[in-house]
Amino acid sequence: MITRESRRLGMRCAAPVAVLAALLLAGCTEEAGHLSGVYESGTGDGYISGDGRVVQLAEADRESPVEFGGTLDTGKTFDSADAAGKVVVVNFWYASCPPCREEAPDLAKLHAQFADADVVMLGVNVSDTADVARGFESKFSLGYPSIVDAEDNAVQLAFAGGKYAPNSVPTTLVLDRQGRVAARFSGLIQSPSVVADIIDELLAEKA
Repeated sequence: MITRESRRLGMRCAAPVAVLAALLLAGCTEEAGHLSGVYESGTGDGYISGDGRVVQLAEADRESPVEFGGTLDTGKTFDSADAAGKVVVVNFWYASCPPCREEAPDLAKLHAQFADADVVMLGVNVSDTADVARGFESKFSLGYPSIVDAEDNAVQLAFAGGKYAPNSVPTTLVLDRQGRVAARFSGLIQSPSVVADIIDELLAEKA
């Protein structure tokens, strides 16, 4: 059974860096209010990763639905209204992030597992261009696109006001049929089966 805050599964970065990530995601300034500014070194070693904590929320404890959208790396647009009534899995990532690469095959399997269900899987790339994002998705056969969020940080800001906002890279949010955050995986997804179980539970809920 998943507790609301499961045990720590290994810190990958120091606490001050995680605090910085939270501040950046909150959009403190127009120039620095996004995660991508942390990755200027280009080495792939400057990622901000969470502590592996999983938070799952009972239906009564979920906050208001989050409305968000943006331009996909395919050139098309996505609006959360288009996914109304479906469970939505939102993964915040960027290409040179080591744990993002590590969990990509698991995300691809989850996408295939729920391909015929009322589930939408969506990436939010916080740092890269559309070309880089598409290359990553092709390499790992993800099968779903990403919103390119580096320029205006619109998706990051849309979630930043909630108690369970993205607080690391990667972060995976699972939204219920009403568009409310029902679960948050901070950092590398340690158990894809747990994500699948949560999705199944949310699919069983009424819209």
